[in-house]
This record gives sequence, structure tokens and C-alpha cells, in this order.
Amino acid sequence: MRKTMIAVLLGTVCGWLPAGAGAVDLERFLREESFNEMKLSPTGEYLAATVPMEDSTAVAILRRSDMQLVGAFRPQKHNHADTFEWVSDQRLVIGLAKKFGRLDAPQATGELYGINADGKDGELLVGYRKGSMAAGNHAEARLAWGIAAELMEAAPAGDGSALIEVSLFSEKASSQVERMDVATGKRTLVIRSPVPRATFRTDAQGEVRFATGFADDRISRLYYRDPGAEWRPVHETSRTGRAQVPVGFGVDGQPYLLVEQADGPDAIVAWDAKTDARRTVLRDPVVDPGRIIYQPGTRTPVGALFFGDTPHTRFFDEGSSTARLYRSLEAALKSPLFITSSTRDGQLVLVRTWSGQNPGDFYLYDTVKKHASLLTSRSHWIDAETTARVQPVSLKARDGLALHGFLTVPHGREAKGLPLVVLPHGGPFGVFDDGGYERETQMLADAGYAVLQINFRGSSNYGFAHTVAGKHQWGGTMQDDVTDATRWAIAQGIADPARICLYGASYGAYAAMMGPIREPGLYQCAAGYVGVYDPALMYARGDTGDSKTGRVYLREWVGEQKDLGSRSVIARAADIKVPVFLAAGGEDERAPITHTRRLEAALKKSGTPVEALYYKTEGHGFYTPEHRREYYTRLLAFLAQTLGGKTATPAGTAASP
Repeated sequence: MRKTMIAVLLGTVCGWLPAGAGAVDLERFLREESFNEMKLSPTGEYLAATVPMEDSTAVAILRRSDMQLVGAFRPQKHNHADTFEWVSDQRLVIGLAKKFGRLDAPQATGELYGINADGKDGELLVGYRKGSMAAGNHAEARLAWGIAAELMEAAPAGDGSALIEVSLFSEKASSQVERMDVATGKRTLVIRSPVPRATFRTDAQGEVRFATGFADDRISRLYYRDPGAEWRPVHETSRTGRAQVPVGFGVDGQPYLLVEQADGPDAIVAWDAKTDARRTVLRDPVVDPGRIIYQPGTRTPVGALFFGDTPHTRFFDEGSSTARLYRSLEAALKSPLFITSSTRDGQLVLVRTWSGQNPGDFYLYDTVKKHASLLTSRSHWIDAETTARVQPVSLKARDGLALHGFLTVPHGREAKGLPLVVLPHGGPFGVFDDGGYERETQMLADAGYAVLQINFRGSSNYGFAHTVAGKHQWGGTMQDDVTDATRWAIAQGIADPARICLYGASYGAYAAMMGPIREPGLYQCAAGYVGVYDPALMYARGDTGDSKTGRVYLREWVGEQKDLGSRSVIARAADIKVPVFLAAGGEDERAPITHTRRLEAALKKSGTPVEALYYKTEGHGFYTPEHRREYYTRLLAFLAQTLGGKTATPAGTAASP
């Protein structure tokens, strides 16, 4: 049934042929997942799921009784169904996003699309591409440059409407909460925000109580209001340098905040609105809360999911019904898990599981019958028993900073004397490797390589201080952390010191090139994908430096433009003495192709062996299947020349799902 649904949506079912022995079956790793996320409708009659396509993300609506497709929404090229919520028994509201490359983070376009479960009455409810302003809008909205809207976490009012956050693209960039008719898109004002670019939180009664936002100075400000009262300031980052954001209200009306700490991971605290006192209710010793857990069927926070060495859940009250439900499911399914949604009566909950070896499965659990059944898998052709092993690692940087990451080891191999690919993540700030299933690391492991991913300073998830330690450290201590992790892998006997390469994308590509500059002889080759190779160039080229807030971000986190000359890989290209492979897209707005072309020219001028792959129609990461296949074929061939691993099978030969 599941394959039939996918075939209807995609319009084709691909044939698969046996792979050649001793080569990497790229199709196994390039094939799109069947689903990303999935949620139950309030009655349990339907399931909605996001479905990744070649260059967009669609939504499929399934009838749960037979898992047949009954409705679907597919946006145009480069557009994605980013968020989706059931706002009634029969109506779904989808938040749209846009990105111009696979590595781009989806950027919400501020558009909300409504569709019925049967696929009828699909309509853009609000957004810049809507033909005209919806009736009921305010005069200032009509005069603004445009609007952006986002469905709030609040449940629908039960009268065919829902609360939405609306940003007005005027000079003041003001924000407000409106009530929207989910069938027609008609909107009425609820309350205005005291701070620009705001997000909001409501209480159990749907009253707007918190607003968090920032102006061009990027100083985060938190406001609170009692029911029916005016806004009052609670906190701003200029006082402490650390953010505080609301996560919701408890069963007894207790407000909870997520608070960055001076040292160590973030904490969830209970906040006293009268005295301003804060009491820590949940804090992990190593990692930040990764995702708030709400009581099923409500917007009441009760705990958090933490992405540590092993993903785990913790609760405000371990004796609560939600905590007991999670503990029962974790014991039965023997896997990290998260409840994505539930029926209104709480009898059915939809559970997603995952691991480093498994992209994930969806289970339906009946809380009355105490029975779980497998609904579908995100990638049903992946056999978790034969994938590469992903194991947590920890070490100390040269200055004593604790570093955490993950080592992927080829299936059936011992982590001893292996050729190693060191894979620093992109970003670099606000990003981290979580040890979940990644097709790229699994592909490299299938080629015979151990893959080391380290959450160097600047990475998120390990507390405010760990992230801030990466400020102004492009090519500095962030690079030292990657070096220290590489030397650790050698000292542990994991890596063959004569067969180590650096490879990364975006900022990871910068780190991949800076490695052989800073550490001659440690790496035998370097590969960079859609990379940023001159930090100063970000001020003049690319989407980061296009806005006032973007330039403030660059000065705050990367450095002043005039001070970044010594951090340029391009300027130091003559110091790279190992073979290099580069790839970039002509439509890349985050890391314009200029970075790669200038680096290629500088390497050729200095006599360094370099090969490059360009596609003028691609952006920050390649979308087109043929381009992705060519890229990874070239990458594996490049790595094989130095590390001796497998190359890719010819196009058209792949293993059966």
C-alpha cells in the first residue's frame, strides 16, 4: 500500500537492477525518502505527511484505514511544505518555505496554504503571492510592502479559525497576532507586538501572553502580559548576552522559559511572573533541550528531547502520564522516539523512531489497547541491520574544551587502521551533528571509510559558551578542534595516518581547505562542496551581507571585513600542497560560485592538483538527480585515488529496494 501511494504521488515507479560487486550503489543513497514528517488528524481518520521530491517538498494526505492517498499538495520548484498542522477534522494548513539548494535551510516565505483532507478547496490563504489582500485586513497592512504569516502553536479555536503570527514588511517590521478563517483566509487583529520580528506564545485558553523579537540591532527582547493587560518587558540579551524564550504554560498555568546559561547547557526554568524568580526544572549535564515535548493533544510543555551521545527524553514530572507513556514506548520499541501528534481524545498517538542506522519508522500506538503497529518507514529500502555503525565519541581540545561528535564505521569492520574522512559540518553557528542517519556519511562508509564528525566550538547543542567560543574563529580555534579530533582518531588507532582526507560543504568546505593550510602533512587530500573560501567576501557577495541584520551578524560572529584577510583560504591557496576537489552551483546565494572559481584559479596558479565541477543551474547544494549522481561519482573517484576506497557503480545499476 505504501509503495502504491508514493507511486501515485510521484507519477512513476523506478526499476532497480543489481549493483556491481565492490562498488558503491549511489541510487541507494540518492533516492529521496518516502516521508519526512507525519501527523494524525484530530479524529484519527487521516494522516498527513511531507514527501520530499526532486526540488520541492509535497504533502500527501492518506486515509488511515487503508493507507490510500486521498489528497495531495505539491508546490512549485524550489518551494517546500515546511510546516503543517491539522486545524480541524478535515482541514490542513501548510506553511511554505523556499530554498535554492539542498543545503539551504528552508526560509519561510510567510505563506499559508489551506487544503481539505480530500484534496479539495486548496487555496493560498495568506502570503505575498496571493492575488489581493484578504478581506478584513488593516489599513497599515494594505499599505505595507507585504506580509508574512505563520500558524501559531495554539490549537484552533473550534470555530473554523486559528491564530497566526503576522509580520508586516514595513519600515518598522512590526508583528501582530491575527485570527484567520482557515477556509477563506479572512483575518482580524488580535494583538500587536511591542517588539519587531516577533514570535508569540499563548496559554491554555488561547490568550496571547508572550512575545519575543528583535530589531536591526539583533538584541533579543522578551515581553509578557497578564490576561487583558498591557505588555511589559521581561528580559533582553543586552543585559546578560544570553537569550530567554518562552516554551509555554504548564497544567497549572505555570510559565516556562528556555534560558541560556553562562556556562554549560541551556535550562528549562519555571518563571514567577510576579517576582521574576526562576527555578530550574530541567537541565541536561551535556546538551541543550533539543525539542520540547508537549502533553499529547495539548500545547502544555511537560519535558524535552535531548540530542546527546544517545537521544533521550526527560520530563518535569517523571510520574506524569506523558512520561509514563514515553517510557513504555521506549521500552517496547527500543529506540529513541518522539510523539508527533495524537487524536483529540488521546487514544491514538503517532510515534516516530530513528537511529544512526535507521532513517526512521512511524508507529501508531493505541493507548487504550496498549498496542503499537508499524505504519510506514521513511526509507523502506534501508536495512538497519546492514548499515554502517554510528557511535558517539568525546575528547578534549588542546585548551581543555570538551568536544563531542560521532564516528561512522563501515558495516562489519572494526574501528582500527581505517582510511578516514573528517567531515566538519556547515553553518558553522547554530548547527550541530546529532548522530542520526545521514545518507552521505553512510555512503562514505559504504565506500570503506570511517567518517569522523566533531561538534567543534561554535556548534550549537552544547550550551551558550560552547557556541560563543567560536566567535571570530574561522580558521582559528574552530579549526584547531577539527585538527585535535583528527589527531585523536590517529592516537586511538582508528585512522590510518597515511590515509586521511578532509571533506565538507559550505563552512565545512572552508574548514576542509584550511586543514592542509594549518596542518601540512596531516591530510592527504581535501574536498569542498559549495564552499565559502573568503569570509570577507560574504560582506559583498551572497545573501548574508545583503541586509543590515545580516551585516550585524557577520561583524558579531565572523569578524570585521577589514580583519578577515588572514582568514581567507583563497589568499593562502599556495599553502595547500594536497590534491583538491571542488564543486559549486551558479545560482548559489549563500556561497556564490565566485568563491570556488577564485580558489580554483589560485590553486592552479600555485601548481596544486585541483579538479572542479560546476553546474550553473544549481544553488547551495545540488538538486537535479543527474547532477547529484555525477557529483558523488566524482567525489568517490577523487577520494579513492588517495584513500583507496570504492568508486560508484555506473548510472542505471542499483540494488533492489
